Amino acid sequence: MRPQPKIELNDVRKSFGDLEVIKGVNLSVHRGELVCLIGSSGSGKSTLLRCLNLLEPIDEGEILLDGYDISHPMLDPQPIRQRIGLVFQSFNLFPHMNAFENVMLAPRLNKKISRAVLTPKIEALFERFELKDRMTHYPDQLSGGQQQRVAIVRAMAMEPEIMLFDEITSALDPELVSEVLDVVRQLKSEGMTLVLATHEMNFARDAADKVCFLDKGVIVEEGTPDQIFQNPSEPRTRAFLRSVL
Repeated sequence: MRPQPKIELNDVRKSFGDLEVIKGVNLSVHRGELVCLIGSSGSGKSTLLRCLNLLEPIDEGEILLDGYDISHPMLDPQPIRQRIGLVFQSFNLFPHMNAFENVMLAPRLNKKISRAVLTPKIEALFERFELKDRMTHYPDQLSGGQQQRVAIVRAMAMEPEIMLFDEITSALDPELVSEVLDVVRQLKSEGMTLVLATHEMNFARDAADKVCFLDKGVIVEEGTPDQIFQNPSEPRTRAFLRSVL
C-alpha cells in the first residue's frame, strides 16, 4: 500500500465574492514529492498555494496534513504556517535589514529562539545555498536571483516540512532563473516535499514527480511529466502546451 499523503486536498473550493477561483480541487502530495502546477495566469495556481498555507481560508472541502484536517475555521493557522513554508514571486525582503537579519527575524519572533542559538543555524543555511559571502549585504546590493535565494533561506529557517513556491522565477531576468531552480532541485534531492506553481515548462518536465494542469480553477489533468508533456489526454491541456512550448 502507498503511504498516506503528506498533504491532501479534498473537494476544496474558494471564492472571492461572486467569483469562484478554486472549484472542487482534489490533490495528493506525498512525502518527498515535487509537484508542479502549470496553467495560464488566472487559472488558480497562486490561490491554491495560499489555501494550502492557510493564508486564504477555504469555503468548502478539507485540507489534510499527515491525515489531520488543518482547514477547520476554529484552528489557529499560525503553527501550521510554520510547518508549510511559502515563497512568493516578489522577494518581500525588508530593505533596511541585511540578508542575515531578514532571515533571523521570523524564527526569533514566531519561535522565540535566541539569536545565539539561531546564528550558527542560519549561517549554515547561507553556506548551504552558496550565499555565505552575501549575509551582510542589503537587498539592493543583491541580484534578483540572490534576493530570491535569500527569501528561500528565510523560509527554510523556520524548518518547514513542506515548501510551496509561487512563480518564484517570474520576476527574474532569464539568466538568473537557473540559479533559483537549482535551489529547488537541491531541496528535492534532500527529500523535501515541494509544490511549485511555475511557467518553467522545461523544469517541470525534467524535475517534477507529478504535473497538474489547472484551468479556470480546476485540475484538468494530472500525471507524470511524460504523461502530461508527451501524451496529454485532455484537449485543454494540449491547447495550453501548444501555446507555451
